[in-house]
Amino acid sequence: MNDKMDIYTRKSRWKWYLAAGGAAIVLASLLYTKHLADQLMVRERQQAAQFAEAMRQISRLDQELNCDLTLPARIIADNNTIPVIVLNEVRRIEMYRNLGSKDSLSPEQLQRILARMQEEGADTIPVRVPPDIDKLVIYSHSNLLASLRFYPLIQLFLIGAFIAFGYYAFNAARRAEENLVWLGMAKETAHQLGTPITAIIGWIEALKAANEDNPANLEMLAELQNDVNRLELVADRFSKIGSKPELRPVNLYEQLAASREYMQCRAPRRVIFDFPDPARESPLLVNLNPPLFDWVMENLLRNAIDAMEGGSGVISVAVHTEPGAVCIDITDTGKGIPSNKFQTIFKPGYSTKTRGWGLGLSLSRRIIERYHGGKIFVKSSELGKGTTFTIKLPLFHSSSK
Repeated sequence: MNDKMDIYTRKSRWKWYLAAGGAAIVLASLLYTKHLADQLMVRERQQAAQFAEAMRQISRLDQELNCDLTLPARIIADNNTIPVIVLNEVRRIEMYRNLGSKDSLSPEQLQRILARMQEEGADTIPVRVPPDIDKLVIYSHSNLLASLRFYPLIQLFLIGAFIAFGYYAFNAARRAEENLVWLGMAKETAHQLGTPITAIIGWIEALKAANEDNPANLEMLAELQNDVNRLELVADRFSKIGSKPELRPVNLYEQLAASREYMQCRAPRRVIFDFPDPARESPLLVNLNPPLFDWVMENLLRNAIDAMEGGSGVISVAVHTEPGAVCIDITDTGKGIPSNKFQTIFKPGYSTKTRGWGLGLSLSRRIIERYHGGKIFVKSSELGKGTTFTIKLPLFHSSSK
C-alpha cells in the first residue's frame, strides 16, 4: 500500500479513535452521575426516615407537658424537596408536603398524585405513634434527583450537537479551501499550457511552409498537430474547471461513442469495448459540456483498463432512464474494489496505483456533481470479477436554460 492510501487508512483509524474517546467520556459521565444519584438517593432516604421519626416524636411529646417540640418540628419544616404524603390509620391522607403546588390541593388531586407515586414505585415508611396508631409515610425522589438522572442524556445531546456543528463548520471551511485550491490549480495549469502551445502552433506552421515539397515531413507535422490539438483540449478542460462551464443538449449515445473511439485506439487489443451503437439508438439528449464529460469518461475507462492489469477483458456501457434522469453504467471485468473503499476512491490523492496522483476520480466527481448537477458512484463491485460505476445525469428538457 502506498503513502496516498496510508493517508486515508490513518484518517479512518483516527475517526475510530475519536469515537472511542467520545464513548469513554460519555460512559465515565454516566458512571459518575449514577454514583452521585445513588448517594443522593441514600441521603433522601435518610431524610425521609428522619421526617417519619420527627412525626413520631411530636406525637409522643404532645402527650407530655412542657416538652420542647422545636427540633422535630424543624426537621419536618426543613423538608422542602422530598415529596411526602402521610396516611393515617385508616389510610386516608392526613398531610402532605412538596407535591409541586403552592396552593392547597383538592382530595381528588391528592388521590391522583398518591396513585401516581405508588405506580412509580414510591418508598414507604411505617410509623407507630402513641397511642399505638399505625401511620404510613409515602415519599418519592426529589426533582433534583430526577434531573440528575437525566443530566447525562442532556450532556450527551449537547456534546453531540457541538460535535455536529463543529464537524459541519470544519467541512464547510475545508470544502471552501479545497474549491480555492482546485480553481487556482486549474487556472494556473491552463495559463502555463497556453504559452508553449501557442509557440508550438507557430513552429508547426513555419515547418509546414518549409516542407511543402516533403510529404513525409508533412505527415509527421500532421500528427504533431493532432497532439497539439489534444494539448489545447486539455488546457480548455482546465480552464473550464476554473469557471462555470456552459452546458448544451448533446446526444448521449454519440458522446459515448466518441469517448470509446478515443480510448479504444489507446487500449490493449485484448480489451473489448461494448458500447451502445448511436445508429441503432434513438437520440437521447442530455445537458453536457462535451470536453469535461469526455474527461470523466476517459478517467473511468483508463481506470477500467488499468484494473485488468494488462490482461484481456470487457468494458461495457449500458444506458437506462429513470424519471427525470438518465443513468450510465460503466462495467469492467477487472480486479474489483473492496466495498469499504467505495467512497474513499473519490477522495483527492487516493490511488492504488504507483503512478499518478489519485485525482482522476476526484475530478470526475467534481465535474459530474458540481458542473452537471448529477451523481457518480460505485454501483457494485466484486473482487476478482469487476466493477460498475454509475453516472446519473438530469434529462434535457426544452425549457432548460
